Amino acid sequence: MEKQTVDIVIPVYNEERDLVPSVRRLHAYLEARFPFPTTITIVDNASTDATWPIAEYLAAELPNVRAIHLDAKGRGRALRTAWLSSEAAIVAYMDVDQSTDLDALLPLVAPLMSGHSDVAIGSRLARGARVRRGPKRELISGAYNFLLHIGLGAQFSDAQCGFKAITAVAARRLIPAVQDQAWFFDTELLVLAQRAGMRIHEVPVDWTDDPDSRVDIAKTAMDDLRGIFRMRFGGVALALSRQVLTFASIGIASTIAYAIAYALLRVFASPAISNVLALIATSVGNTAANRRLTFGVRARTGFWQDQLAGMGALGVAITMTSAAIALLHVTAPHASVLAEIALLTGANAAATITRFYLLRVWFERRARLTVSRKTAGK
Repeated sequence: MEKQTVDIVIPVYNEERDLVPSVRRLHAYLEARFPFPTTITIVDNASTDATWPIAEYLAAELPNVRAIHLDAKGRGRALRTAWLSSEAAIVAYMDVDQSTDLDALLPLVAPLMSGHSDVAIGSRLARGARVRRGPKRELISGAYNFLLHIGLGAQFSDAQCGFKAITAVAARRLIPAVQDQAWFFDTELLVLAQRAGMRIHEVPVDWTDDPDSRVDIAKTAMDDLRGIFRMRFGGVALALSRQVLTFASIGIASTIAYAIAYALLRVFASPAISNVLALIATSVGNTAANRRLTFGVRARTGFWQDQLAGMGALGVAITMTSAAIALLHVTAPHASVLAEIALLTGANAAATITRFYLLRVWFERRARLTVSRKTAGK
């Protein structure tokens, strides 16, 4: 049986100024007022200043302090490494700025010690919390947690407060499934815990905003939105991104072929006729390539039906490019062939979005019909 100890992790990046006072204050508090044996783990995330030598110094000077150095940044990476290497029964973390009042530590770990909960989080949004921060941070935090509720069905109130604890058993179960290595790690861990039916205890905290925070709010927000999208749609999002990449590659090749065919046809035909003939010539190859590579249809049966479906996308492309070429010659009657090709390339790019949507709808419908027929035939 594991010894009932707590390991508090402090992830740091370029914190040479604040690390010593922060760790000394926490260490003194734990020694004087915390009832459980506790370890402090400093995790240096590839700092470029004197953070790592300072962390080594603190680990050598203070009892029950250890230091880990990582060659890559990322709060999630730090927590994953420290928590999985810890021998404590409960692992926790807090930010180096100690924005959360240390008196919340015992209420945080007590329900984990008693077996009442599997995860405990500090919440700045729970009833009873006292928070001092600017309206901008308040708005961003509220909006983010609202997105979690509607996007992932989150039942916890504050995903990103830097004050959390989890039992070692729950951590070893959940962390291998967490994909994010940075700021979204917290959210992903909590969502996975909720989906696994684990009990999440929330502790209202006294929290003071750090004016010297190193967090890039815009980048963090975008990373978090991508994380929400990944967890919401999972394999669907991955499959769609692969389809888009393949479709775009085929589209580029088709556009080059179209430009060459158009230039050759313009030697003896009008812009309108050259455009239509070049589109028809390249459309057959485009549909065939997307049929096989983008949507994974390799059977010969249904080939010409798929080509007819591609004609719908061809009609859109002809309409858009014909309108573009007509507009060009109204505004610039003596436009060169190169100018025509440049404009038509842009019109084709716009039509490509519609082509992708139409072909995707067609091939998904085709796949459903195939499955239905096979099921009915059993």
